[in-house]
Amino acid sequence: MCEVKDRLLSLEEAVEWKKSLNASGKKLVVTNGCFDIMHRGHASYLEGARKLGDALLVLLNSDASVRALKGESRPVVCEEDRAFMLNSLRCVDRAVIFDSRRCDRELAALAPDIYVKAGDYTVETLDPSERKALLDSGTEIVFMPFVPGLSTSSIIDKIKQG
Repeated sequence: MCEVKDRLLSLEEAVEWKKSLNASGKKLVVTNGCFDIMHRGHASYLEGARKLGDALLVLLNSDASVRALKGESRPVVCEEDRAFMLNSLRCVDRAVIFDSRRCDRELAALAPDIYVKAGDYTVETLDPSERKALLDSGTEIVFMPFVPGLSTSSIIDKIKQG
């Protein structure tokens, strides 16, 4: 196993890694998100996603991407620290930071074997460009059970309330 700092890849490195996994008969699972303040819901979700294949790659929203999606007060934790935390989890094999609001370009390039999203999504509510990239590449889409009451936003609200 490589060191945590070596598990953050560029998209190009991730594509090559995926090719080597597939050449060995292994399946790559991909998910994406902000993962701003890590909590049990994240860990449960990522652990479940990893069990679906042989390796798990997380596409991580950059700081600019999180701000565009969540507002100027986010992220709470910078992208380098979020990537380090993700990559330090046993269930996460690699991560890629992406800058845009959506990761359709990354999904199209990776053509993952399996794509996982939390159970508060459906195929219909996935971003249309991301859904198209997944369907065009023949990726299996799986929704993991959502852990109610556990979200970064709810944690931030609780902190603000004292």
